[in-house]
Amino acid sequence: MKTVPADGGALGPEAREASIQRLRATTEPGQELDILIVGGGIVGTGAALDAVTRGLTVGIVEASDWAAGTSSRSSKLIHGGLRYLEMLDFALVKEALQERGLLLSELAPHLARPVPFLYPLTKPFIERPYVGAGIALYDAMSVSSGHSRGVPFHKHLSRRGTLRAAPSLKDDAFVGSIRYYDGQVDDAKYVANLIRTAAYYGAHAVNQMAVVDFLREGERVVGAKVENREDGSRFDIRAKQVINATGVWTDETQAMVTDRGQLKVRASKGIHLVVPRDRFQSTVGLILRTEKSVLFVIPWGRHWIIGTTDTDWHLDKAHPAASSKDIDYILEHVNRVLKRPLTREDVEGVYAGLRPLLAGENDSTAKLSREHVVAHPVPGLVVVAGGKWTTYRVMAKDAVDEATRTMDERVPPSCTETIPLLGANGFRAAWNRRNRTAEESGVHVARIEHLLNRYGSMTPEVLALIEENPALAEPLPGADDYLQAEAVYAATHEGARHVHDVLTRRTRISIEAWDRGVSAVPVVAKLMGDVLGWSDAQRENEVRHYVARVEAERLSQQQPDDESADAARLGVEDIVPLR
Repeated sequence: MKTVPADGGALGPEAREASIQRLRATTEPGQELDILIVGGGIVGTGAALDAVTRGLTVGIVEASDWAAGTSSRSSKLIHGGLRYLEMLDFALVKEALQERGLLLSELAPHLARPVPFLYPLTKPFIERPYVGAGIALYDAMSVSSGHSRGVPFHKHLSRRGTLRAAPSLKDDAFVGSIRYYDGQVDDAKYVANLIRTAAYYGAHAVNQMAVVDFLREGERVVGAKVENREDGSRFDIRAKQVINATGVWTDETQAMVTDRGQLKVRASKGIHLVVPRDRFQSTVGLILRTEKSVLFVIPWGRHWIIGTTDTDWHLDKAHPAASSKDIDYILEHVNRVLKRPLTREDVEGVYAGLRPLLAGENDSTAKLSREHVVAHPVPGLVVVAGGKWTTYRVMAKDAVDEATRTMDERVPPSCTETIPLLGANGFRAAWNRRNRTAEESGVHVARIEHLLNRYGSMTPEVLALIEENPALAEPLPGADDYLQAEAVYAATHEGARHVHDVLTRRTRISIEAWDRGVSAVPVVAKLMGDVLGWSDAQRENEVRHYVARVEAERLSQQQPDDESADAARLGVEDIVPLR
């Protein structure tokens, strides 16, 4: 395993320009890529890493920001899915549990960690054996993966034990519970790390680069025509195979090529609320049954994440909106078990995302398959759709397998099972010496722990920025958990191109701060502008756009239904082009 050099895999402005020049050169004889990937979510970035670590030449383009769609708006869980076990989908659960163990123990121990949940029991005698057997099977299936489980085994709790673990639950809400563990990750941070890892191994990665058409030679797809959304320029990228990993946009991108043999994807909206951790007392998360699905109450640092809903969505896919009805639904269900009910005033943040479900005859999105499908609708184009965030690596492997099946030369098998993300190697040693790092850097040990849990063994890269400019050790206004250095690092190393990239994805300030990041905007715009060469007008535009975006989201969350919420959210256009 090669050692990561300083700034290895950095996605700053120079790296972006170098990747653009390499992609432009693919139209020259002998310079075409082996694989071009369209879509910069968890599956697309996973496919980029999978392909490049097989020795292939790889390009990946994303129309917006890395993880800007579904991949940054999940429940932040790495899990097998207990409800799929109840549906007898054993293969999906086992696969997901194997991936959970791999993520927690090998691939990203700096980003992923175990999180405890209570599965509450409401019926005496009958329910405990039934649920207990299911959770025991859940644990047993994770043992058979061949990897470390990464989490402790489950434990049965009495009613008294349940209330000791979660004192804010109503005394008569449950007769007992079972405590079990799953995994947790900052989904958007993981994708940023994943694309950096792919770039480190040689992938040419460019965000804010939209595919406007596919290149054809007869029936065969031989690349794509792209538009740089920052300056409006267009050029062709040629590749032996193209992988379409566009999630909920699969239907639209497929339609550029063919109307036959298509995968059909339905978008299901799920919303989450973020509330302060002190609004109720519990040392564990909760999983609650609803009439439609399940509701998670998830520990998230100094906050709780509560969600999710599961409803059909046919409106704007880039900016799904949470309505007042969605918010009331979640509050109503969680308040059934809390002594002190949560109100709208307790909600710090709200976010909505779309699940890309494989379309079927069933009217209920809650019952559509979470399994993935890989198709080859026309020569040169592979489409991957469906699936779960947790199983992204398997989806990526299957897509690359299909893309390389027809290549003349023999392509090695996937090896991503043994490729830790940047920051993983040396993480445990870095964690063990965190007190020494704090003394050497002059940064409080609590801050060092925060950085280690976000950057792992790459933390010295962030500390180097602080050493160069000590003012960057100060927290961002209104967001005490995040340092100013992290905003600079997002632009120099993590491919952030706009203020909202930093506030919504490289950090989670937009959902964790009461003002949703408004007070941090001027500082972030100044810090990013220094890196990206923004004019004063551009900085002001960034601030103005972000404030308007927050206002539009707040307005949408006051609307009674999806249609009016969507209309309110679309009151703010995207901020590209840059100048």
